[in-house]
Amino acid sequence: MNRVIHVPLHRVDIGQADSRTVDDMGERMVVIGGDATGMAAASQARRLRGSDELEIVVFEKGNHASYSACGIPYWVSGDVAAADDLIARSPAEHRERDIDLRLRTEVTEIDPAGRQVLSRDLGTGAQSWTSYDKLVLATGATPVRPPLPGIDAEGVYGVQTLDDGQEVIDGIAAATGRDAVVVGAGYIGVEMAEALVRRGFRVTMVTRGAEPMSTLDPDMGALVREAMVGMGIRVVTDTEVTGMRTGSGGRVQAVTTADEEYPADVVILGIGVRPATDLARRAGLPLGEEGGLLTDLAQRVRGYDDIWAGGDCVEVLDLVSGTLRHIALGTHANKHGQVIGSGVGGGYATFPGVVGTAVSKVCDLEVARTGLGEKDARRAGLQFHSVTIESTGRAGYFPGAEPMTVKMLAERRTGRLLGVQIVGRDGAAKRIDTAAVALTARMTVEQVISLDLGYAPPFSPVWDPVLVAARAAARAVARGH
Repeated sequence: MNRVIHVPLHRVDIGQADSRTVDDMGERMVVIGGDATGMAAASQARRLRGSDELEIVVFEKGNHASYSACGIPYWVSGDVAAADDLIARSPAEHRERDIDLRLRTEVTEIDPAGRQVLSRDLGTGAQSWTSYDKLVLATGATPVRPPLPGIDAEGVYGVQTLDDGQEVIDGIAAATGRDAVVVGAGYIGVEMAEALVRRGFRVTMVTRGAEPMSTLDPDMGALVREAMVGMGIRVVTDTEVTGMRTGSGGRVQAVTTADEEYPADVVILGIGVRPATDLARRAGLPLGEEGGLLTDLAQRVRGYDDIWAGGDCVEVLDLVSGTLRHIALGTHANKHGQVIGSGVGGGYATFPGVVGTAVSKVCDLEVARTGLGEKDARRAGLQFHSVTIESTGRAGYFPGAEPMTVKMLAERRTGRLLGVQIVGRDGAAKRIDTAAVALTARMTVEQVISLDLGYAPPFSPVWDPVLVAARAAARAVARGH
């Protein structure tokens, strides 16, 4: 069959032009971003279509591809020995599968009308245009860096890529003192605070929230704070950071607030992330209220038949609230890549949405949540009952039984499960998966009570903590007030 290759003549004077000719019979898939979504999409497309049918080019501006960013705090702490342990598949392995992976090459412009992208080699500075038949945006997210004095000083680190992790490790080794400040108390902030304690630092965490981990309700976040304080971490809440004080050499020396100053040889920014969609915005692609790209169920960018997007740069449908949200998690990113690769490769797959499940830990305290918290439910206009119960992870008489707190939200009148939060030890975190399945199935708390969950004294009481919470929630719904 004949195909038309779009290469606008006014573009080819910038660096080297695309070398493909109209005699080429295959299609070209261009991927921007070489981590979870991008490489999963490329790999899945390659499984479905051979090299003679589909050329795959991946641009990645960093030094690594296919790695677990979620593992960086455990690399910093020493639980993971080396960066290579976090890499799922090496660049050489991708290239052996005929995926043209170009590291340290940044895409600086997308031309949707001409179906081509402009890239720049970060080593040589050379620029060139590459045409595409199928384009995948997997640009991820970037750490929030508010415009505060000293935010870019030496010794202040964001944590998003393997390169960031290496900078933190090098910075820790170079620090002359042992004071560290973590700004922000999300998942990364909490995990990095623990990592720094384990590396022998005196750690202060400063957050503007009422408690650590704003994805939890404050009463559950208080349990996390108590555990952090027990580890020797100073937790400063309801406090806004105003800047970083630096020394004569430009290295950070302290983190400042309106009322106090906290010594800092190392500062970790754990304020959160935002979708990395500046490139998409300049190309005129559709963005949602939280700045993420808008896609259909097949992860195709709305209004564009030849562009897909996934991972931390998109907004996803919250199946509980029915709203679009930006949720940066590797689980979603990998699934998006599979869906995209299937679509590009001629197959069919969709991504229906999420319920917002996440787990973390502070020392041996496990933290988990799924669905809506109280603030989320109110924002969605839902009325609800909220219950909190105390239980244990094993039968109370069995050695090693530890306390566990479960909070559950149920919709008024209908009793539909809206959200669950769990804080405890002894297998607390993975119990959230029961709640995640129940949320996806739109079960009521009355239905959750009847779930046939596994029981044996070493693993659970006769009534699992999730079921105990469901009983309490069902009673609240029945009372109706």
